[in-house]
Amino acid sequence: MQSDDGDSAPAVRLNEPAPDFEARSTAGPIRLSDYRGRWLLFFAHPADFTPVCTSEFVAIARAAPRFDAIGCALLALSVDSLYSHIAWLRDIETRLDLSIPFPVVEDPSMAIARAYGMLDPAADSSATVRATFVIDPDGMVRAMIWYPMTVGRSVDELLRVVAALQAADRVQASAPADWRPGEPMLELGATTMDEALARPDGKTPWYLSVRPS
Repeated sequence: MQSDDGDSAPAVRLNEPAPDFEARSTAGPIRLSDYRGRWLLFFAHPADFTPVCTSEFVAIARAAPRFDAIGCALLALSVDSLYSHIAWLRDIETRLDLSIPFPVVEDPSMAIARAYGMLDPAADSSATVRATFVIDPDGMVRAMIWYPMTVGRSVDELLRVVAALQAADRVQASAPADWRPGEPMLELGATTMDEALARPDGKTPWYLSVRPS
């Protein structure tokens, strides 16, 4: 993205450090680096008190024990003020009988959104922000998923991506399409002819060699 004066929005890239920040949240002051040592799902939403965002918060809150079970913390962000966040979460708790167990960070200056490349530097609205970043225990961005305003995120897919990244790191393999925890994974691609020739080649092609997860 480019602003009118030609400046590009900072780009967050896979396998590079997630930009650190310090901000107010519904759980008090937070630094992103506070989450070092564990996996983190950092997700932004366009605005408080909106239909799709509310449905996402409800779904993610209900799935919080599943994220916790795989050692993944949750952290939300929007450009709304801290007071708007508090009012919204209180309304969800009162009307839907559901407590939101994760912090929600305020970003009224849009500095965090811009640091993550969610907004053009010249943007005066956060209307297109529905971004998700999976950050590993070393503070590296391992996955990025973007949705439009009109489509809510799939919580099952977010859980699957985190679990797949963890399994891939653990056994040094890759997750195939539609992989689920406990299913076999794929061997990393052969990088030499000798390695390719050493792999079994039968009913299953040598380039689809599997290993336990």
